[in-house]
Amino acid sequence: MRRKDRERSREFALEVTDKCEWAVLSMTDLEGKPYAVPLTIVRDGESVYFHTAKAGRKIDILRQNPAVCLVCVGDTERLKDKFTTKYESAVISGYAEEVTEEEEKIHALRILCQRHTPTNMHEFEDAVSGSLKATGVWKIQMKEVTGKAKK
Repeated sequence: MRRKDRERSREFALEVTDKCEWAVLSMTDLEGKPYAVPLTIVRDGESVYFHTAKAGRKIDILRQNPAVCLVCVGDTERLKDKFTTKYESAVISGYAEEVTEEEEKIHALRILCQRHTPTNMHEFEDAVSGSLKATGVWKIQMKEVTGKAKK
């Protein structure tokens, strides 16, 4: 990292990952074209899960080239009287793989819902039973995790 004064620990980066509202997943197709999409995510140990449609450009690219980069942005604050912004971020590099085992898919969807829609968990079982077959779940195995902040 060029700005060593803004570099933060792995633990800091994981905290940002755990609290970000959404993240941006970046990937590259086989022709070298970049592609990025926003996602809601949840981290479980050394993996980050996301749900998705089972088909589409993102899925096509991930199947061809599973190397990904995930950017998570935590708290930000624009300083009104200065030309700068306070921020915190995490960048995760790794490999995406489709989750096909039903028990792991349900686990991933459960912890995604617990994180993002905790007040609706009473509806989880009905929702997952009606949509499990149509819902794609992927996991990113974290290989490199970096954190950065300007406070």
